[in-house]
Amino acid sequence: MSQTSPPPPVAATGRPEQMRQAMADFVAGVHEAYLAQARLLPPAEQARLPLLQAARLTVAAAGARNLHVVATEEAFPAPVGQEVELTGQTDGLAWSLRFFDPVVLPVLGLVAESAGPAPEEVRRVLGIRTYLYHLVVEPGSQLTPHHATHAGTGLASAHAAATRDLEAIRAHAPNRQELVDELAGATTAGLVRAQALLARAIAPDDEGVAAAAAATDLQPDALRAALLRALRGPATTREER
Repeated sequence: MSQTSPPPPVAATGRPEQMRQAMADFVAGVHEAYLAQARLLPPAEQARLPLLQAARLTVAAAGARNLHVVATEEAFPAPVGQEVELTGQTDGLAWSLRFFDPVVLPVLGLVAESAGPAPEEVRRVLGIRTYLYHLVVEPGSQLTPHHATHAGTGLASAHAAATRDLEAIRAHAPNRQELVDELAGATTAGLVRAQALLARAIAPDDEGVAAAAAATDLQPDALRAALLRALRGPATTREER
């Protein structure tokens, strides 16, 4: 699952050490807010949230024109040369935070973002194939506790909504459980195109699903909503939904 969005979050001025600490505090604030929002859910629902399921959590802070904050379960090699890694933990959630800029990773300087953020290209440069969230921080934004809380709360809410959608899809597709399980895995991993293909396979004849899957700016939440409408059928009443 992912949140690829430009919340108002981060920019710090001063020495590199101060900037790294500001980012470390921001990431910790995001995770604290995520866990605080998660505690509002029933225990079993909490356990299904991606960050609470993660066996290992690595967060990459990568600076192109924008600053990208990407969390993944994929492992990075040990830092070498000018690479820096900080660790953090809160309430049982632990992570390592790695910093990348064009000095550490020169190819980042070639990422073109003049027309807007390029999250897919940044993940490609980092070699990240699956991710749990991707926050895009635009130039001039601030790393403040308020923005961290906003980002973490929104992320947890989005993850919880996706989890509920997938449970409803599973309940309405009893003969397609394997496909739904794959859809859940693709959703958690942020594999948007895989989600579209799996939704088409679950409801192959539905025009609404086909349209959502073919959208230029494919939105996973809209795709799940279309799939649910297809599975529930036109006779479903508002109360049954």
